[in-house]
Amino acid sequence: MNIFSIVMLLGGLALFLFGMDFMGKNLSKAAGGKLERILGRLTADPFRAVLLGASVTAVIQSSSATTVMVVGFVNSGIMTLHQAVGVIMGANIGTTVTSWVLSLAGIESSNMFVKMLKPDSFAPVLGLIGVGLYLFAKKRKRKNIGGILIGFAILMTGMEAMSGAVAPLKEIPAFTNLFVMFSNPVMGMLLGALLTAVIQSSSASVGILQALCATGAVSYSCAIPIIMGQNIGTCATAMISAARSGRNAKRAAFIHLYFNLIGTILFMGVFYAVHTVFPFDFMENSADAAGIAAVHSIFNIVTMLALFPFSSGLERLACLTVKDAKMQEAGGSWQDIAAMRRGKIGMKM
Repeated sequence: MNIFSIVMLLGGLALFLFGMDFMGKNLSKAAGGKLERILGRLTADPFRAVLLGASVTAVIQSSSATTVMVVGFVNSGIMTLHQAVGVIMGANIGTTVTSWVLSLAGIESSNMFVKMLKPDSFAPVLGLIGVGLYLFAKKRKRKNIGGILIGFAILMTGMEAMSGAVAPLKEIPAFTNLFVMFSNPVMGMLLGALLTAVIQSSSASVGILQALCATGAVSYSCAIPIIMGQNIGTCATAMISAARSGRNAKRAAFIHLYFNLIGTILFMGVFYAVHTVFPFDFMENSADAAGIAAVHSIFNIVTMLALFPFSSGLERLACLTVKDAKMQEAGGSWQDIAAMRRGKIGMKM
């Protein structure tokens, strides 16, 4: 792997991130602000809030964007802290859609229909249609639809560039040995968290991992902890967005952090405890894009199901972390804080 491969990898990542951002912005414009209004109105029921968070994130393909939106709504009083919990949980499920779409790149078949399912086949077609609409359509809505298609095509092109850039690494023993180091679950988790925190997108970091799997050097024992860490790293965006916001906004960001942190610890504890007693044969197999997508989905769904009954506990934990000024001065207990919160929930603090 030479300097040109590194440039291609970074360029592919830049296209991936830009495509995701461009597509999300045009989706918001095409919706005419409806996404925000719906998100603030349909979250009274926790289960519906989870579905809504998953749906919105699947559309804009960024759990970070959804969580930042939620932090903003809570800060402005549009959404209560209680309503935000379900949306945050659902966002983790919605973000897995990207990895499944990207996994289509690994399909091999001579069937024309199956070939058209591959991103490198349909992305140029969508890009061509999108450019036509974006440049020549007179109606703003059609231009926005063109922008959505262009963003998706750019995203896929970036993914293909990353895959091509790292392909030569499978011939370099030093690279293979580097990834063996991260078969240690804790080190792998830290790597995933750091990578995702830096680029502030779990979808992008999962995409990078899927691209690296094309080398055949990444086993499931290495990939699984990295995937778990990615969910922790994606909290960085929400924490940054809440840094200068009100107390309830900060609490929403901490709910996101605690949900992912506790979920990761629980999942890793149970998974590796079972693996110690009943070793999983697939752990040393080379991971592929579809396998990464499956692990990503299973982890996020299991985490949501495990912690959904304890959503109020996450809320209390966030209130303990970010106390009301009066309670902080008085050194109040979490019961006192919860009582005050019930009286002020939804207010900008």
